[in-house]
Amino acid sequence: MRLGNGPAMNFRQLDLNLLRVLAAIHRTGSVTAAGRALALSQPATSNALARLRDYFQDDLFVRSPGGLKPTRLCERVAPEVLAQLRQLEAVVTGRDEFSPATSEQHWRLSLSDLGEMMFLPPLARELRTRAPGTRLSNVSVAASEVPAALEAREIDFAIGILQPRHRSVRAELLFRENYVAMTSASWRPPGARESQGAARRTRLTVAQLAAAPLVVAAPTATFHQSVDDMLARLKLSDRIALRARHFGALPELALTTDLLAIVPEMYAANLRERHGLRVWDLPARVLPAYEVRLVWHASTAQDAAQQWVCQLVQELFRVPPAPV
Repeated sequence: MRLGNGPAMNFRQLDLNLLRVLAAIHRTGSVTAAGRALALSQPATSNALARLRDYFQDDLFVRSPGGLKPTRLCERVAPEVLAQLRQLEAVVTGRDEFSPATSEQHWRLSLSDLGEMMFLPPLARELRTRAPGTRLSNVSVAASEVPAALEAREIDFAIGILQPRHRSVRAELLFRENYVAMTSASWRPPGARESQGAARRTRLTVAQLAAAPLVVAAPTATFHQSVDDMLARLKLSDRIALRARHFGALPELALTTDLLAIVPEMYAANLRERHGLRVWDLPARVLPAYEVRLVWHASTAQDAAQQWVCQLVQELFRVPPAPV
């Protein structure tokens, strides 16, 4: 282990070509793969890594079962180096244009199962119209791993209930929304009048919510704690009769059982017309809310294709806040 207490680093003595090697090894986790990406032999890449270690007086990368892992110093330096190299490449190559009609760009985004149902069809429809040669893949990753996936370029952007605090991740709020309850059209809470039409939105009381068997979803990709927190505050956690891993089964469960599903409002509105479900507002004083954001990596600021698709996402899904 290097202790990092050698002579002070002199930037003028650093061969800037070595920074390309640093960024490539950080991105690939492999000396061999980095050399291949840079058209360098493995000995030349290994020699470059040795010179980088000499300069920084740090190991920079350590071996692990999953490949080379960056040290803390490397984790701080490498993303900034990568961002600067990409910006420099964009300036030098004049890569400042993007033609949707002729592009063959392949975007990788991260969506939860619910996000895939809500966002993927409209986005795919627009891409097929505006940029028919492009491709789109959903590479779903856990919300906590989104910053790392963006930094490693495993994904280009993500949409979801995300609160990134990584300094290299940029975010744009798309909309704020609430959770609601969803049941079959025939379901009625205790004390409800039969004259209430199925199309009418009614707010449940805490007592009515307490009398219902509940179903909630806890997807691993974008699990949001606010629903569990609400039920815990109301001492209703034991009313959860079924906890699903995904939202996909909830419509059928609401239609065919007496279960009351707690779901995001946009999802409920989408299902209401198609399946004849009933939507209920939750008690106002404990109403759980959530924020949906578009997130991407700062290093793509000069990438015209990335800017175009992010603007498209905002055009499709951003809801301006209601006036105060």
